[in-house]
Amino acid sequence: MFEWLEDVPIQSVLISILCGAVVGFEREFKNKSAGFRTIILICLGSTIFTLTSRMGNISDDRIAANIVTGIGFLGAGVIYQGKFTVQGLTTAAVIWSMAGVGMMIGFENYALGFVLTFCMVIILSLFQKMENLLANIYFIRTIHVTFQNIEVAHLGEFENFMKEHKVKPQRKGVEKNGEHLTVVYEITGTQKNIRRANDAIITLDYVYSFNNLG
Repeated sequence: MFEWLEDVPIQSVLISILCGAVVGFEREFKNKSAGFRTIILICLGSTIFTLTSRMGNISDDRIAANIVTGIGFLGAGVIYQGKFTVQGLTTAAVIWSMAGVGMMIGFENYALGFVLTFCMVIILSLFQKMENLLANIYFIRTIHVTFQNIEVAHLGEFENFMKEHKVKPQRKGVEKNGEHLTVVYEITGTQKNIRRANDAIITLDYVYSFNNLG
């Protein structure tokens, strides 16, 4: 009765769901826009299209090849311009990479599919800790500081203030807006010192407004 199931690559489907679930759990745990179900479906969908491209009379390598193009549109949908920085690049990269894992499973290279899934989890979890470690050694941020008036003396006072907080400021641009002077600084230091300096800037009387562009 179910003889037709013998020709269905059930193993590929199950492994695809498993690999997608592993990476999807990590994304869901970090509350990302592409979470548990989304990552599973991306991996499974790529596997399905790859299997379809290999089947009998409808065999067509263009089906699998176009997964790369199609997944790009899905990845672009999770990238957005935040107030100060671009968000969602890592999630888009996960979607793109997960589609590759799904294709690998569709070609029945299960061992490599598991290895790639493991590598993705390591990169997303362990490497983030490495980023935080490096940020405690060397960190760069861009800030916009608008002073109450256009007195140049405020520039030296502010830069000395930053150095007292063990943060090195470098001017990148100066703009006069009416009675205010806006300066763009690239600041370097440890993440902790930069955070403390940012908190302290708010208390300065001669600072009219302040933006941390991240």
